[in-house]
Amino acid sequence: MAINKITVHGARQHNLKNVHVEIPRNSLTVITGLSGSGKSSLAFDTIYAEGQRRYVETLSAYARQFLDQMERPDVDSIDGLSPAISIEQKTTSRSPRSTVGTITEIYDYLRVLYSSIGVPHCPQCGRAISRQSAEQIVQRVMALKPEERVMILAPIVRGRKGEFKKEMEKLAQHGFSRARVDGELVSLEDGVQLDKRKNHTIEVVIDRLLVKPGIEKRLENSVALAMKLAGGLVEVSVVGGEEQLFSAKLACPTCGINVPQLEPRSFSFNSVYGACPECNGLGSKYDFDPAKVIVDWSKPLFDGGLGPGSGSATLQNMLQIFAVAHEFDLATPFEKLTPRAQNLILYGDSQNGT
Repeated sequence: MAINKITVHGARQHNLKNVHVEIPRNSLTVITGLSGSGKSSLAFDTIYAEGQRRYVETLSAYARQFLDQMERPDVDSIDGLSPAISIEQKTTSRSPRSTVGTITEIYDYLRVLYSSIGVPHCPQCGRAISRQSAEQIVQRVMALKPEERVMILAPIVRGRKGEFKKEMEKLAQHGFSRARVDGELVSLEDGVQLDKRKNHTIEVVIDRLLVKPGIEKRLENSVALAMKLAGGLVEVSVVGGEEQLFSAKLACPTCGINVPQLEPRSFSFNSVYGACPECNGLGSKYDFDPAKVIVDWSKPLFDGGLGPGSGSATLQNMLQIFAVAHEFDLATPFEKLTPRAQNLILYGDSQNGT
């Protein structure tokens, strides 16, 4: 039977008076109360202390000599405990990159776990992304029902505008006789006329075969050829049934979006490979509300546009020099300035560092 709660009987540590309490596991529990009511005595000096003491006792004598030994708290019994972690409220680190996960080093284990068992998904369509070898695709095809008819296709053009005459002529020269163009099978020898203003999908028919024992080698060669022609893509179409698109690369076969190989650093907000490009891994970013900087857009900046406190001579001189350099007039109401001038006033000129 699974243990779903921590049960404390007869806690008398410090100012606790024979306390009995049950705390649910796998949930967030907040212990509140007046100052001196025994919150810390229960949470830190009783539950945490006993959990840590039991954990240390499971280690070897050699390992225990490097760890602080905690005394058993004054309590009758505690059931349902796990190894415990305690984070001091007043940490010496004020870095925004320091979290409970980094302080306890749990984050390092999570990054290894996520990179090992994680499954990347396409950020555009949400499809799970995996790399498929020719051998794996052959296994998928051979797992179909016996006597199923399948086509091995190489999607060389997918949803692009153009006539693609040269591409189809080149295919015919290399001995390919059929292709599926916009869902219809056509003969490459007869020539195909396409509307260059419309999007087209061209899939070369590499092979057509019946699923049965003994076709594995032929099937593998056909899959490898399709991948070579289509840049790692191959489509397996069951005649009268479903179609499956495979990719030999770690990329979405539908959208073509490449994703990097999952590594521990992919899940680190302290690494350029894992940090959010918007906030650089901090979880927040500084910004401002233009409406609170320019309080009245119908007036010039120094005639009520910037509001009270905008009469600084230094500020006026800086903006005047800036206006001359970028050729706009500060006497013009802010709303009548060009979008470029408005953007320069609010955000500056990043190229010149002003």
